[in-house]
Amino acid sequence: MLAETTNPNPPTLDLDQLRRSADAACRLMKVMSNPDRLLLLCQLSQGEKRVGELEELVGIAQPTLSQQLGVLREEGLVTTRREGKSIYYGIDSPQAMAVMGVLYNQFCQAA
Repeated sequence: MLAETTNPNPPTLDLDQLRRSADAACRLMKVMSNPDRLLLLCQLSQGEKRVGELEELVGIAQPTLSQQLGVLREEGLVTTRREGKSIYYGIDSPQAMAVMGVLYNQFCQAA
């Protein structure tokens, strides 16, 4: 067994910064806690997708799809670009991508 060592002078944590970080983390987790949005982020974590592709891949009807993509856009988790008549979505949040990686490893990889 390894001997535990303790730092006699641990760094002082800035409570205000911790609170801001906790607030941001809670906001991210709240947005991601919706099953439809989580499915969308799961697909987008694999790369940019057109709206029509997302509709097919996740099986969400257009009105709900638009609403959930709007929430993700408002929260800064995704970005859009237009190419002709098509709108493409992609993940624009390193934090959301990191969380999706953890969720994939915990819940989606073959045992």
